[in-house]
Amino acid sequence: MPAKVPPMKFDRLKTVSIKERKSKVSIKEFARAWKEGGGLEDFLGSLPTILAGKELREVIDHLVRATQEKKMVLLGMGAHPIKVGLNPVIIDLMRRGVVRALAFNGACMIHDVEVAMAGHTSEEVEEGLEAGEFGVTEETAAFIHAAMRKGREEGLGAGEALGKALQEVDFPFKDLSLFASGYRLGLPLCVHVAIGTDVIHIHPSMDGGLLGEMSFKDFRTFCSLVSSLKGGVFINLGSAVVMPEVFLKALTLAKNMGHDLMGMVTVNLDFLPHYRPMQNVVSRPTLIGAKGYFLRGHHEILFPLIAAGVIEGLKKGG
Repeated sequence: MPAKVPPMKFDRLKTVSIKERKSKVSIKEFARAWKEGGGLEDFLGSLPTILAGKELREVIDHLVRATQEKKMVLLGMGAHPIKVGLNPVIIDLMRRGVVRALAFNGACMIHDVEVAMAGHTSEEVEEGLEAGEFGVTEETAAFIHAAMRKGREEGLGAGEALGKALQEVDFPFKDLSLFASGYRLGLPLCVHVAIGTDVIHIHPSMDGGLLGEMSFKDFRTFCSLVSSLKGGVFINLGSAVVMPEVFLKALTLAKNMGHDLMGMVTVNLDFLPHYRPMQNVVSRPTLIGAKGYFLRGHHEILFPLIAAGVIEGLKKGG
């Protein structure tokens, strides 16, 4: 037979009054019910000032402030935002002077070129893999590699070379290209390539030395951009590995060389909390005086919402 354990009596428990107890949530922070006919400002103001509701508005406010003060807003991104149709939203922020520089992983080159060239992009990997045809599109790789060869002759980095090539060619949808728009607006464009990760690397015209050289030039430019982030904002939009790692290296280089980054804000936007973005973008920069945010949601909803909030905030403040 198991030993009998007498049930504990609670009669000696010391209680406290709810009037004296500290609480984490107040009705002052609650959401407001929606009223018909309201606008975006009303919607944002109706959100609870709790967790993501509070942080969303703070991120918008930081971007508005940075824009008004002409501080650096550096957008780093993976290719998924292009594939879910965000180019027009990003280009609009570039034109308005909100986004002042862009940094991409290598896959962004592919999808941005295909959007400009053909008005469509993104393959069905499973179908192409089974037939041995995944990633072997001729025009995409040929154009990018030709742009890199010409760009190196002109002393350009990978991002500027591609932007220049896209701006100069008569593609029907180049107005929707991030690279062409960035080049036309005179914004720094950096591409950070991991050799072997992108389909254009299996093309016969691939030159690893050339692409590595031009990507390294862009990394040095990116380091200069990161060193100017005092009071500015770095956004990581949908890159789980490359951009967070590149950002961390640029960050330590900037600190090593004595750059002041106090007041920097970092924002990670994604629908999953991946390890590297959470550590390298949100958490670790706080050790050197940054404020880090993670907003979780689908890019195609979350980023346009932030962009709209920034535009309305600038209109209100201007």
